[in-house]
Amino acid sequence: MSNAENELYQELVLEHKRAPRNFGHLSQPTHQAEGTNPSCGDRVAVELQLADGTVQDIRFSGQGCAICMASSSMMTEAVKGRDQAYASALQQHFRAVLTGAQEPDPAQLGKLISLAGVRQYPSRIKCALLGWHALMHAIAGQPEAGGTEETQP
Repeated sequence: MSNAENELYQELVLEHKRAPRNFGHLSQPTHQAEGTNPSCGDRVAVELQLADGTVQDIRFSGQGCAICMASSSMMTEAVKGRDQAYASALQQHFRAVLTGAQEPDPAQLGKLISLAGVRQYPSRIKCALLGWHALMHAIAGQPEAGGTEETQP
């Protein structure tokens, strides 16, 4: 990771950790799920309002390391107002980038590209994916997402 990429990564992670977007609870979620990362102590709950296959609104809550909270915050911005198919495709691409299966594509990831550097720290990948893991379980109607070690829906 270049010095400029590292600075962008650190800046965005800290910004989203300090002031997470869409943090809190929905008054009437239609879908929700919670996930945990026992190795780090992260715990994230995702609440959605899905209508006609679109993520009308999304919130997340919980506590975790800076990477977990920043990734969950950026995730909510990326999928809010988008359809479920987009959210699923974005999650799959993001996961593939973090696990090294695909190269980062700025056109697909947007701001999430700043988290691509996490792949250099294998123990932190689960932190970055926890909110996404809970999102996919919420969409699938599986409220207990469990840990990040499980197979994704």
